[in-house]
Amino acid sequence: MPFDFKKEYKEYYLPKAKPGIITIPKMNFIAIRGEGDPNIEDGDYKKAIGVLYAIAYTIKMSKMGSRQIEGYFDYVVPPLEGFWQQKGINGIDYSRKDLFQWISVIRLPDFVSQEDFDWARDEASRKKGLDTSKAELWSYEEGLCVQCMHLGSYDNEPATVELMHRFIEEQGYTPDITDERPHHEIYLSDPRKTVPEKLKTVIRHPVRSLLIL
Repeated sequence: MPFDFKKEYKEYYLPKAKPGIITIPKMNFIAIRGEGDPNIEDGDYKKAIGVLYAIAYTIKMSKMGSRQIEGYFDYVVPPLEGFWQQKGINGIDYSRKDLFQWISVIRLPDFVSQEDFDWARDEASRKKGLDTSKAELWSYEEGLCVQCMHLGSYDNEPATVELMHRFIEEQGYTPDITDERPHHEIYLSDPRKTVPEKLKTVIRHPVRSLLIL
């Protein structure tokens, strides 16, 4: 059976619908950075998603071609994720999606080297006719966070975020959202096939302890 990150690391991808504290280790991703409203049809964000999946599946299906990646094992492509921030705004203002600065990512297995990534990026560009020049291999260690499963529309996320922030205050933590540690979402549902009220999204915010040791 292909390795499934969601099933093997349930603590990262399948949290409960109530907040919890977790420490996230370093992970490797295909990443594309951009800005603007993600809902614009044929906009930069949606183009970026197409590139991410093209590269992700090029790596996954490399076993079928001449490229033999050292340490390769078969796996399920992990879900799409996004890191979000807005210049001059503390937190997220969902009414000003035009101000979003985002990093759209898909996790990669650790066996993918920079050389393997460069090959997959060039191969996806050649075969799919896509501009893959903005894609990068990105390593990120998120560290101490609060996370919660959000059920429903993306526009209703503020209620879940408020629940998360009340929880961390009770536990002796405070939000630690910065340019280096942004608001993070993991998309477990395909919005093209799922009605808004049934969408499942992991929301994750960096935190720091208020306790003096």
